[in-house]
Amino acid sequence: MTGHEVEQEETVPITSNDDVVRARQTVRTYAQQCGLSLVDQTKLVTAASELARNTLVYGGGGRMRCAAVRRAGRVGVHAVFEDRGPGIPDLDLALTDGWTSGGGLGLGLSGARRLVDDFDLHSEPATGTRVSVTKWKR
Repeated sequence: MTGHEVEQEETVPITSNDDVVRARQTVRTYAQQCGLSLVDQTKLVTAASELARNTLVYGGGGRMRCAAVRRAGRVGVHAVFEDRGPGIPDLDLALTDGWTSGGGLGLGLSGARRLVDDFDLHSEPATGTRVSVTKWKR
């Protein structure tokens, strides 16, 4: 979790629908502990839900690392979703508003990106995908 001072961190394997729920609950707990507003908690949990489902459905499973972080006097929640799946062949298309390959909440990656403050996506064919997101307390 580069660039942030990590306060505490938890890893959640994502191999089933139950794990997607567990990832969502973990993010919500961290968001509450960091004092995010209810609106920001909801935004972060919604983004995390979409990303966890993508990790399971398109990446064949993986893991989420979630942490309370601090940077420049600010506190927030940082979550990283990683898989070793087929990767995303066209990142520009995948990040296009309204584009979805189906099956998720319909937000797609672009929707998840709009819900958080910091968003980073790295994907390579046959290697996997890594999406990291941060929501800062206002």
